[in-house]
Amino acid sequence: MRTTCPLDCYDACSVIYEDDKLKADPSHPITDGYLCPNLNGFLATKRIQKPTLNTKEISMDEALKLLVDELKKVKDKSSIYFKGQGNFGLMQNVTGEFFREFGSTFTRGSLCDSAGEAGIMAGRGESLVLTQKELSKSEVVVVWGRNIDTSNSHMMNTLKDKTLIVIDPIKTKIASRADFHIQIEPKNDIYLAMLLARFIDMQELSDYDFIDKRSQEYDYFLDLVNSYGINLLMKKVDIKASELNNLIELLTTKRVSFLVGVGVQKYSFGHSVLHMIDSLAAMLGLFGKEGCGVSYLANSSFGYKLPFCKSKDTTPIANVDFSKYDLAFIQGSNPANQMPSTKRVIDSLKECGFVVYFGLYENETSQLANLIIPAKSFLAKSDLRLSYGHEYLGDMPKLIDEDIGISEYELSSYLLSEFGYEELLSQEDMIESIKVSNSQKEGEYLRSCSYDKRAYSQKFYTDDEKFIFMDELEIEKDDIKGYYLITSKSKHSLNSQFKRDSHIYLPPSMGFLDGEIVKASSIYGSHSFEVRVDDRLRDDLVLIYSGAKGVNYLTPSNLSDEGEGAIYQEVRIDLERFNP
Repeated sequence: MRTTCPLDCYDACSVIYEDDKLKADPSHPITDGYLCPNLNGFLATKRIQKPTLNTKEISMDEALKLLVDELKKVKDKSSIYFKGQGNFGLMQNVTGEFFREFGSTFTRGSLCDSAGEAGIMAGRGESLVLTQKELSKSEVVVVWGRNIDTSNSHMMNTLKDKTLIVIDPIKTKIASRADFHIQIEPKNDIYLAMLLARFIDMQELSDYDFIDKRSQEYDYFLDLVNSYGINLLMKKVDIKASELNNLIELLTTKRVSFLVGVGVQKYSFGHSVLHMIDSLAAMLGLFGKEGCGVSYLANSSFGYKLPFCKSKDTTPIANVDFSKYDLAFIQGSNPANQMPSTKRVIDSLKECGFVVYFGLYENETSQLANLIIPAKSFLAKSDLRLSYGHEYLGDMPKLIDEDIGISEYELSSYLLSEFGYEELLSQEDMIESIKVSNSQKEGEYLRSCSYDKRAYSQKFYTDDEKFIFMDELEIEKDDIKGYYLITSKSKHSLNSQFKRDSHIYLPPSMGFLDGEIVKASSIYGSHSFEVRVDDRLRDDLVLIYSGAKGVNYLTPSNLSDEGEGAIYQEVRIDLERFNP
């Protein structure tokens, strides 16, 4: 029986459920016959079995009635619907249909990628990715702030026999096998893109035909990059002239693709980083050409008609103040770990009138909830999965019956009925309406019609259907002392799910030893961690994996300049040996 992995990942693997085990689909063009460690351990992960009220076990009927009673106590629009991405199935959104009717506040922006998406939108109008087929035709692949072995492992086979250029402050596994690894200083990616653009312009290597016919604001872009002196840029990037020349030769003589990750945009100016990288690619005329382009995270729903609506009342997700609400309904998320400024978040959750947690696993947030409602696993309900990393849709039919939990559709239907709101379309009709709106069969699988033609080969999605070059840049001077913080994803966990790694990784030059306890501090807070010495790191940074217990005591709740995204890495860290 075939289904699709629901986890927050580029790959959205096709899965065979057989003999009570999850196995890789060997026929799927992306999954390629193997699963990641997270999905391999999915069924073994302990789940919430029963609803609880203030830690006391209750029945599901009691939990649902209690939820209705608490909702009826809510003052005028004083509730918040906080939905995470613990499950990427589209039907997870159906719970919002009730909360929209009820008048709850929704969240906007992102804890992940919205700053970068804003930069993509500024130049292209929409974010589409390179398909596996197009990437396979590339000769040179630039992996920029993206740890593919960990976050996108099924792409590795496609990268075989390519010339690999990796730009990353950490010597990741893919960096160790790359032809070129630029171990860039954090926050300076934008200056590398500008430096390359300056030299390409000086050597008259731009694709002037593309620029003339398919773009706008190129002259202003040149004014911008030329306003930064070459010596300054070379110092920022710390690259040798010979390395720079080799890079430019590869970028201007081969079919080139850029694979850009969220690591480059976890800053206040994150939108500018993506717009600058896109502008560099447009300068080279890479969009719409065979085996060329820039892939970030796709707008997976582009072209589809989704039967869900959001509330008009929204608040940025990265700095929600739960204390403002009589009731918080938290679905598939762990804000007490994943949101920036953990102490502030925990304090605000404690001051919220009534906290409801709806999900699969116990975590820091469920421990603070008044009411816990267990959800059904992806095997026990019908759903559909879109991917932000490729063009295939994944069917997620109901494969098993289970006594644990309630599905999002069942919960929303119940609440809509209890409050006398209009009932939902059938689950089957909802799923089918999404499929037929923008997909077609390709063998045994469904594929998005948005990729029938090579992305951006016909047009961009801006007002004039042309690429818009970046023409302005504002970056505050960074004169804060301390070490950079990098918050990468771990191989064996996904955000705060599964086997979390809660160490702090330090370069040998700092003089700490494995197993020591250090106190890491920022202007936002502090936390103690056990040390792992890691020679893959630059001397000016520390690494703490996303989801690690305590990491977000260190991070700011400020928003990116565009996109209203979290800016986890806009911080400097001080270290001291822990003295209890």
